[in-house]
Amino acid sequence: SGPMWAYILAHENAVPLWRSLMGPTKVFRARNSVPDSIRGSYGLTDTRNTTHGSDSPASASREIAFFFPEFNEELWYQREEPRLRRGPVFYNAEERVHCVLEGEEAELP
Repeated sequence: SGPMWAYILAHENAVPLWRSLMGPTKVFRARNSVPDSIRGSYGLTDTRNTTHGSDSPASASREIAFFFPEFNEELWYQREEPRLRRGPVFYNAEERVHCVLEGEEAELP
């Protein structure tokens, strides 16, 4: 019904952590049991619940391939994921990616 943004979230426990932040799929349940969740705060109806999250790593892989056909998940795990583990990491809003602080920048508080 309007604009949407798709993101790839990377974390060892990305699926359960994101689902926890979203709250229950049913907006009524979200408002009553987890009112501070995304759906509890912003959901309108069960079909307009503001956000989506994959229910498993396999679903995430399928959905990533659909929304980001140019993204190579296997290559990301080989090249990018080990580099990001070295941290500290910051979000580059202009490029819309996370980057690792390197050199003197990494020593900033």
